[in-house]
Amino acid sequence: MRLLVDWYNADTVTHPLVKCALFAYDFVSIHPFQDGNGRLSRLIATLLLLKNGYKWIQYVSFEHEIESKKVDYYRVLRACQAHRPNENVSEWVLFFLESLRNIQTQLMQKLDQKGVDSQLSPREKSILTYVGDHPGCKSGEITKKLGIPSPTIKRILSDLLSKNLIERHGSGAGVNYVLK
Repeated sequence: MRLLVDWYNADTVTHPLVKCALFAYDFVSIHPFQDGNGRLSRLIATLLLLKNGYKWIQYVSFEHEIESKKVDYYRVLRACQAHRPNENVSEWVLFFLESLRNIQTQLMQKLDQKGVDSQLSPREKSILTYVGDHPGCKSGEITKKLGIPSPTIKRILSDLLSKNLIERHGSGAGVNYVLK
């Protein structure tokens, strides 16, 4: 571990994103603790990214991204570790960078969404919130719960659909709405 930390602190040539990926890989490969090495490696990677100016990482969950790709994570990790020492870790670095790109894209989508949300009227926001809290709700239910006339609800739902904020499922009397 001391050699890993010394390498990280001394290396001034390797790009910070690659250094973070390599640090996380080596940490989890060294496996200094009985349990939690993977989670801790991702937490340390997040800290290193923050220290290198990637402030956006604090608004997303690197851990959640890896959890959603657990099978690929272990496949890539084992494939690289199988050739220790002096293994080629290119596949790991690419996996790490792809994961960062995915969570950055998710963050940008959230920010775009928030930009659209800020342009909504109070009624639109209340309907959007209701649909989010009650996935699968119908327009009649929204009318009753929010006390907004049915034609207004239908117009606003249509607007929210066109803004790509909600999805409509079913047909006829079975039409229901969920957040996108």
